[in-house]
Amino acid sequence: MEKNKNRLSKILAAAGVASRRNCEEIIFAGRVKVNGEVCKIPQTMVGPKDVIAVDDEKIKQTRQKVYYILNKPPGYICTNAKHHDTKIVMDLFEGVNERLFTIGRLDKDTAGLLLVTNDGHFANEVIHPSQNIQKEYLVKTNQDISDDHLKAIASGTLVEGGFVKPIRVTKVRKGTVKVVIMEGKKREVRYLMEAAGLKVFELTRIRLGGLILGRMPLGSWRPLTEREKKLIFE
Repeated sequence: MEKNKNRLSKILAAAGVASRRNCEEIIFAGRVKVNGEVCKIPQTMVGPKDVIAVDDEKIKQTRQKVYYILNKPPGYICTNAKHHDTKIVMDLFEGVNERLFTIGRLDKDTAGLLLVTNDGHFANEVIHPSQNIQKEYLVKTNQDISDDHLKAIASGTLVEGGFVKPIRVTKVRKGTVKVVIMEGKKREVRYLMEAAGLKVFELTRIRLGGLILGRMPLGSWRPLTEREKKLIFE
């Protein structure tokens, strides 16, 4: 291997374009150019002298890494692509110059703990299944939750062709439960509730690993401390 060269996908992740997995998808989509030529092979070796552009925007191969915790409000989408009147999470980070992206996603109507960074390597560590990071949600429904409901939620359901089962389901009060999951498939908690005959009125992620959202106001964000970064993996 030529000195100081690395795989294109790794370089993009290190530059804060996205997580390693998403960088590969961006490359496959033909959105990346190396020295002016479209490159669709993530394993392509590139070095400091190569000019790399994503969507025709030149990237810097080194940059300061930043890490934020956000209490995402409902109505915002986890994407960097702005479409007409769509509200995206990045709208909340006005004044931040780094090219940011979310680590994982919460659907449009879900609120709560979301990590935002420009460090693709860190993002890949957080979302990789081998880390077994738990995700805890507070779910409010429009009816009293019975023992039968709790058993139905705990028994699991099919999501995206695969069977999922929560790690733990706990009733908090009349119409509110806490649901802890591991995989975090798209809309998994909503499917679990619907399979139990319950309509979700409000859904909030309150914990990621050992990191707890706490009392952050909706829409607010702040830098993660080094201790909080480690808590995610505990």
